[in-house]
Amino acid sequence: MSIVQPPITDAAFIVNLIPQKWPFVMVDKLHGFSENEIVSGLTIKKENLLCFDNLFTEPGLVENMAQTVAMHKGYTYYLKNEPAPVGYIGAIKKAEIYSLPKLGDELRTTVTILHDIMGVTLVKAKIECNQEVIAISEIKTALA
Repeated sequence: MSIVQPPITDAAFIVNLIPQKWPFVMVDKLHGFSENEIVSGLTIKKENLLCFDNLFTEPGLVENMAQTVAMHKGYTYYLKNEPAPVGYIGAIKKAEIYSLPKLGDELRTTVTILHDIMGVTLVKAKIECNQEVIAISEIKTALA
């Protein structure tokens, strides 16, 4: 088996890294990966369930951050050639949304792992669009 390395834009590959499935997928690219950080991408499309009035809504931004966390775990396990465990959002705090992206905009979401102890992971997440930070948060996840 050959290892696929970022950047990755193959939608079928990306969706296998996360537990969510179509039509509830809020990531479509993997730009960068390291042990403690991941950068995902999402092009905002009209058929996205969390678009309203040509804008990607606040729940979509939060879900994009959460799915980027899941993608980190999924890609980590892919590299080890093991099935990824399912995880759950334990808490979202310090979520701030500054603006909503429009149809056609490209999100670039960076998740940095702050702590990862006994299946509980605390991260900080940042979404950029058009070279501006549009949302930030801290998310705690736990493995099932």
